Amino acid sequence: MQDLGISILFRGSNFVRLLGGLWVTIRISLLAAGLSVPLGILFGLFLNIRNPAAKVIGRIYLDFIRIMPQLVLLFIVFFGATRAFGWNLSNEFSAVLVFTLWGTAEMGDLVRGALISIPKHQYESAQALGLDTLQTYRYIIIPQTLRRLIPLTINLVTRMIKTTSLVVLIGIVEMMKVGQQIIDANRFEYPTAALWIYGVIFLLYFFTCWPISRFAKWLERKWN
Repeated sequence: MQDLGISILFRGSNFVRLLGGLWVTIRISLLAAGLSVPLGILFGLFLNIRNPAAKVIGRIYLDFIRIMPQLVLLFIVFFGATRAFGWNLSNEFSAVLVFTLWGTAEMGDLVRGALISIPKHQYESAQALGLDTLQTYRYIIIPQTLRRLIPLTINLVTRMIKTTSLVVLIGIVEMMKVGQQIIDANRFEYPTAALWIYGVIFLLYFFTCWPISRFAKWLERKWN
């Protein structure tokens, strides 16, 4: 029977190397998400400040980060900033920084939307009960905001995991880069290697993100 190329996955340590590349992807994503969530919450509160200057500053940052492609931001930080300012930034640090900036903007916008969605009469009811501003947010607004935010935050994490595939273009040896190395090293012996390698990469991404996405859907159904 003709070898269709699937055996390349079990040659040497190829599959283990792909799993190692997946761990690099997850590590960058979790670091960026772990920084983005608290910073995004603070940024979302900043966006809701009733101050014209704060609103302008927040909107400029939000629009700049959301409009600029993540790949361009990666190139600006890793290639541009290091040469222009002489910074010694590693490619992994640059990736975490860029995805933290992006995640903070996205999380901040989610927090802003969640706060706006709280009906105004709940603020008024809290005042009628004699609660001050801090108590109103602590006991009424923040618990409801978190209830709205948790599923959205989980979805943001899955988006971050998938988008980190771009870091291969700044030299990080993550799952996509490992796949390319395996394909290039076996391009003559296994001409159809790309089908199997990228197919496995697809499955690894799927089985990483799908449980997280389903958990977010479950939370939405439970709380609705």
